[in-house]
Amino acid sequence: MNPVEYEDNESKFIRKAKENPFVPAGMLGFFGIVAYRLMKMKNRGDMKMSVHLIHMRVAAQGFVVGAMTLGVIYSMYKEYVLKPSEAQKALEQKALEK
Repeated sequence: MNPVEYEDNESKFIRKAKENPFVPAGMLGFFGIVAYRLMKMKNRGDMKMSVHLIHMRVAAQGFVVGAMTLGVIYSMYKEYVLKPSEAQKALEQKALEK
């Protein structure tokens, strides 16, 4: 097996995290919200367990959806704003060299 083709899980995760930094942020936020809501479960008062769990799920999913939305906006910005401006600068540089 070619060592260049082989990639362990940790380096693959790091590479993916650099490509889209909102994925680890979404995962971290998800687990943070779940941990916080599980700790607050003792102090839920007269709220039913099912309602508490539904609130926890909605909060965690909302955070993940928000992170995914920001990730899509970020990747669209890189693709449609930064790349065309870099291409325009390259064309201008090429025209100046002639």
